[in-house]
Amino acid sequence: MTAIPINWWVVIVAALLRMVVGSIWFSPVAFVKPWQQLTGVTPESMQRGLPKAIVVDLILSLVLSFVLFHAVMYATASAPTWLTGAGVGFLNWLGFILATHLPLWAYENRSLKLIAIGTGSNLVSLVLMGALFGLWH
Repeated sequence: MTAIPINWWVVIVAALLRMVVGSIWFSPVAFVKPWQQLTGVTPESMQRGLPKAIVVDLILSLVLSFVLFHAVMYATASAPTWLTGAGVGFLNWLGFILATHLPLWAYENRSLKLIAIGTGSNLVSLVLMGALFGLWH
C-alpha cells in the first residue's frame, strides 16, 4: 500500500463540516422534532448530554474524516476532483452507513423514518466531505 501524505488541515475542516451539517440537521429548522419523537429524547435530556455528545462527535468526526480522506485519495490517486470525491463519499455512505443501519429496521423493527433521519445526515456529510477532499487535497 502506498503511503499517502495527509493534509491535516482538510481532515480537520472536513470533520468540523460534518459537525456543522449535524447541528443543522438536528435543529428546529430541520429534523430535531421528529427525531425527538421517535427516540424519546427530550430537550432537557438533550441539553444535559450535549457536552459529552460534542466531545464524542468531534473525536469520531475526526476518525471518519481521516478514513474518508484515505478512501478518496486511494480511489482517485491520479487527480481527485470534487465530483469523484463526492462519489467516493456517497459509496462509503452506501456501503458502510446505510448497509449497517438499514438492518436495524429488519431486525429491531426500528422506524424507517428514524433510520432515514440518521443516515440522511451522514449522507450529506460524507458527500460534502468527499467533495472537499477532491477539491483540497
